[in-house]
Amino acid sequence: MTETTIAEHGIIGDLQTAALVTTDGSIDWFCCPRFDSPSVFGALLDDERGGRFRIRPAGEHTTSQMYHPDTAVLITRFSGPDGIGEVVDFMPPCGPAATTEHRIARLVRCVRGRMTFDVLVAPRFDYGRRPHQATLVRSGAVFNARGTSLVLHAVREPGDEHLADARVEEGDVHLRLTLTARQVRGLVLETDAAAPPREIRVAEFTELFDTTVDWWRAWLARSTYRGRWREVVARSAITLKLLTYAPTGGLVAAPTLGLPERIGGERNWDYRYTWVRDASFSVSALLALGFTEEAARFGSWLGDRIREGRAGSGGPLAVLYRVDGATDLQEESLAHWSGYRGSSPVRIGNDAAGQLQLDIYGEALDSVYAADRAGFELPHQGWTALRAALDWLAEHWDQAEEGIWETRGGRRSFTYGRLMSWVAFDRGIRLAAAHGRPAPVEDWAWQRDTIYGQILGRGWHRTRNAFVQHYTGEELDAALLRMPRTGFLPAHDPLWLSTLDAIRAELVTDSLVYRYDPAASPDGLSGDEGTFSLCSFTYVDALARAGRLEEARTAFEKMLTYANHVGLYAEEIAPTGEQLGNFPQAFTHLALIDAAVTLDAALG
Repeated sequence: MTETTIAEHGIIGDLQTAALVTTDGSIDWFCCPRFDSPSVFGALLDDERGGRFRIRPAGEHTTSQMYHPDTAVLITRFSGPDGIGEVVDFMPPCGPAATTEHRIARLVRCVRGRMTFDVLVAPRFDYGRRPHQATLVRSGAVFNARGTSLVLHAVREPGDEHLADARVEEGDVHLRLTLTARQVRGLVLETDAAAPPREIRVAEFTELFDTTVDWWRAWLARSTYRGRWREVVARSAITLKLLTYAPTGGLVAAPTLGLPERIGGERNWDYRYTWVRDASFSVSALLALGFTEEAARFGSWLGDRIREGRAGSGGPLAVLYRVDGATDLQEESLAHWSGYRGSSPVRIGNDAAGQLQLDIYGEALDSVYAADRAGFELPHQGWTALRAALDWLAEHWDQAEEGIWETRGGRRSFTYGRLMSWVAFDRGIRLAAAHGRPAPVEDWAWQRDTIYGQILGRGWHRTRNAFVQHYTGEELDAALLRMPRTGFLPAHDPLWLSTLDAIRAELVTDSLVYRYDPAASPDGLSGDEGTFSLCSFTYVDALARAGRLEEARTAFEKMLTYANHVGLYAEEIAPTGEQLGNFPQAFTHLALIDAAVTLDAALG
């Protein structure tokens, strides 16, 4: 059973994949060569069969963790009776070309006194389904698993024999490092290495560290954010960058799979893919911080998906894709894994890819519109593809769907899906007018106005005095907190303010916000879930737009207390304050940035 909680992790990455590092020095999640590839270390989901790469003191110790300032370099500090030591973890950033070669660099340092570290390298290839062999050599070790390999390089000085006591037990490598004050050693784990293990000198390793630090600081220096919450916004920006697949610009929802929304429940999904919705939201957040290159890269990714189209009734866009744009996402369960704290099934793949979610067209068009306003050019081919998508939407928006929350209890006429369909036509009309592009603008305007009237007529519930989740019920939905942000209604409109009051009364507990009430609005899944941190930050945004600044600032500051020790958020927060769901979640960090920017502007 997993002992380390979800929140007790930091993340490192190289812009093509990522690893999670526990506060006790264990890498217990790592997939390669991409975010959506099979895992090599997966103890996060099965302590016995998942595999890990652990470096920690041999005796009693306390631990703390931090990021090297303004970087994605993670420092885990250990204090024991005889000394203080550190493990510094990082992955040198990859270039824009897809590669199977990735490096996890682990610098081990004694700061004061003397400290002995125990090292365990225990990979479990293909989610623990593929056996492997381990071979020790003087300069390190090699792990082979039917064509897939890992190479472990030793970082040491000439004459150093710190691998002399290394041993292999059942395919795992064990060794011990004893260091005195100011001594530095380390290990570099390389995937699909072209060369055998080699000795890496400390000076070379230090240079690699410095280069990585400089890269992250140069990237973050491009941020134009000068608001009140620079540190937390910077950490969220770095996290979003870590979750971006550099070769395509696609943003994964999270680097993990199977982390439960309820301990022991079945709401355990694979989030290592690019959702059109999440990535579209990233455009406005990144542009607000001045990261125009990242926004442009996603725009290119989205344009490729729209131009490709797809067959079937689901529309020209899929809900989600692999990082390279593929759609082979068939869902299956890893029956041999116990799951995080016994939460099963552990799923890989995601059947939500085949759902109908109409809101994605509004989110996609809104991101294109935001990029256009920022000065990005929309080529003719891109406009032709967008026009085709809107023409499809004109024929299909008025039907039941699965909705933004990817429910599995049957299709409904979700108000949020209609709202974002309104956004799609509105933004298409604006783009056509701004650039004189050919389009059936009169038809789009008719569709837009028809949706507007339908939402006011059927999405508004007179008894609840609020906009509701879908046309055939009276349940509330926190997705509608985005309504004033879209421009559908002014932020001070009485209809919207009464909806905000209803959501606050029913879905908000202190600063925390539930997506909806599963008991009142069955979603086809058993059990309940925690509060949804995306919605909690969107609530802050909505309060700020409505002029309720004291409430907004208090709610925002309270939400910041739910971050983990290095400023990261999972998908949800349990009633106990525990973080739940996949981690770290891009959606949450996007919403944090949006809330911070909106609240800064409102406070003046």
